[in-house]
Formats: sequence, structure tokens, C-alpha cells
Amino acid sequence: RATARVQELAIPSTREEAWRFADLTPLLHAELQPVDVHPTLGFPHIKPFIVAEAVSSRLVFVNGIYDPALSAVDSLPDGVLVTNLATAVAFKELSPHLAQQPGAEEVFTTLNTASFTDGALIWVDKDQVIDIPIQILYVSTATQPAIAHPRCLVIAQPGSKFTLIEEFVALHEGIYFTNSVTEIVISESAEVNHTRVQQDSSEAFHIGKTVATQAQNSRYTCNAISLGGKLSRHNLEVYQIGEQTDTVLNGLTMITGDQVSDTHSAIAFTKPHSTSHQIHKCIVDDHAHAIFNGRVVVPKAAQLTNAGQLSKTLLLSPKARVDTKPQLEIVADNVKCSHGATVSQLDNDEVFYLQSRGIDEVRSRQLLTYAFAYEVIDQIPVASLKDRLSANCQVSAYAIARPPQP
Repeated sequence: RATARVQELAIPSTREEAWRFADLTPLLHAELQPVDVHPTLGFPHIKPFIVAEAVSSRLVFVNGIYDPALSAVDSLPDGVLVTNLATAVAFKELSPHLAQQPGAEEVFTTLNTASFTDGALIWVDKDQVIDIPIQILYVSTATQPAIAHPRCLVIAQPGSKFTLIEEFVALHEGIYFTNSVTEIVISESAEVNHTRVQQDSSEAFHIGKTVATQAQNSRYTCNAISLGGKLSRHNLEVYQIGEQTDTVLNGLTMITGDQVSDTHSAIAFTKPHSTSHQIHKCIVDDHAHAIFNGRVVVPKAAQLTNAGQLSKTLLLSPKARVDTKPQLEIVADNVKCSHGATVSQLDNDEVFYLQSRGIDEVRSRQLLTYAFAYEVIDQIPVASLKDRLSANCQVSAYAIARPPQP
């Protein structure tokens, strides 16, 4: 069905409201081919990206192809299945979930469904609490224009609790297109803490979809970090289908040069007594362009909802650009909902304060930029990953933050 459907769909243009600020013309001009050669990588190639806490609980995909030699899942407890989808193809309980989540008709999601040949599967049984994080590492080695369709299915059974890390990284600079889809099903009273890090090549195209459905009393936290890609977009959709659900979305975009980074999020309430909290930060330098659209839908049935959304952007260059749009659609009349958006440069008073304490101007601006980003990074629950991203963002902040040019 997806194959037939994708042939009827067209690549979105800037005439469409949801893609008004993201021009996909460069993607259409790239001559992309599926990867037909699986490179041989050793552990030293991926070691810098391995989370120390997940050294024995990881899946590795190279150019979208599962690599069992680089993966390590043997030490996981009973009741936890972490494997590739091709291995679990006979697992009948996947049918109600795989490609069945809301939003599956979107063009790039449909293209992924029609094209993927393998993917990641995480299944956590009822009341299982996993102390170590599970890491899925997507590695690109493309040296010529290539396309990959990573797929991930996560099933959290009632009462389960675990941490998931998804990372998209590149070993070389090159033109390629990553079209990823992650589906997360969170059952009653389950809790999933999800960190998604996109560090693709600066010449790459990345379009990712994350969709989560939450049953009663469940909790979902997503920390989405976007640093790489020439043109990237993350569609993050959460559907609260049960009462007393809680959603926390933390986002950070940090771009420079001529990068374009687009984040479209949607939280759909359907039941009463539910909450959500979202903060999304952008740091934009040079000619880069950041886009944020945060949509919160509260129908009449979702009474006593508490939803908060905040978008904050720091522009470090006169030619840097951001288009931010908090979007609340509220029909219920007994709710507590708020939203806000700020766009600013570094505060000269704050820079002067640090200078008065003996810190030079360049260092002061770098320190304030790093502090702006760290508020989101600090929410990551895995210490080694938080330290690595903190160091990377510190280097990036020191590279891009500088006194304004006359």
C-alpha cells in the first residue's frame, strides 16, 4: 500500500504551509542512489560515538544496513528484545504496531515504509525496568550521493521503563540523504526517555519522523539535538490517547554557515487530566536559517489539560534567520495552556558583567552562548552522552560566538 501511495504523492514545495520556509529544491537536484556496498568497519571507527553506559546494549546500522559485528545486545535481561526487524519478521505481535501509527500517510514517512528493508526493534516486557540505556547508532560512510531509510520500532509494555538513545553520525563529509522513521508505542504506566542526536555531514540532507502514542498514566520525554546537515527537518508528533499522560519535549538546534534546520512538533491531547511541557532553543549564526513550528491540539474532550510551550532563539549574526511559530488549537474551556517565543541577540549588559569580572569580550560571548545551549543538554539522563554533547556544543559555541562586526 505504501508503494502505491508514494507514487501518488509529490515532494512538498514552499507553497504548502507546513513547508513554507524549507525549500527542498537542493534535495531534488541531488542524484541519490541506494547504497549497494556495505563497508567493513571496525569498532575503532565507531568508538567515539559509543555511549559508555550502553556498551553492551547497542544496535549499529551502517548506511542503513544492520551490522551485527558492531552491535552488542547479549547481556540484556530477559523480557527485553533488542534486535533488527529482519530477524524478528516472524514476531506476530509487531503487526498491530509497525507502520500503524498516526501520520503514516505523510510523503517521506510513506517513502520510508515503501523502501526500508530492515530496521531496529526494541520490545520491553511488562514491568521491566532497564537501568542501562539502549543505543541505536546510525553511521553514514557515504562518499558519493546515497539514500538510506532507517526505521525503528519501540514497544514499551505496561509498567516498563527505559532510556533510548538514537544517534545519526557521519564518518566522512559527503552528500547523502537520510530519511528516518521512529515509531514509539508507550503502554499504560510505561515511561520512555528518548534522546535523539542528529550530527550528519554538513553536506547531507536529513528528514526524520518521530511519532509516539501514549496510553493512560504513561510518560514520554524527548531530548532532540540537531547539529548537522545542510538541510534537516525533524517531525516530532505525540498522541496522548489515554488520561493522565505526561509529555516533555526538549529541543536544541545549533547551526551555522548556510545550514537550514526545521523542527515541526505536534502534541495532540484526546483525554482529560494530561500535561505537556516543551522548550525549544535555536542558536543561529552566519547565513543559517532555523525554523520551529510547535502545534498543541486540545479538543473539547481534553478538559483539565496543562500545556506549556516556549521557543527561544539566539541570533549571532545580522544575516542569521529564524521563523518561529507557536501554535495552540484549544477547544476545551477548562485548561491551563501557555506559549511564548523570544528572538534576541546576546545581552550587552551580560557581556559587560562578565568583562567586569576579568573575562575578555570574545570569551564572554562564548560562555553565554554555551550556557544558553546547556539548559537543554543538561536534561539528557545519560552522563557520558551529556558530557560529550556538552563538549561538542562548547567547541561549537566557541567557534561561532564572536563580537558583532561593524
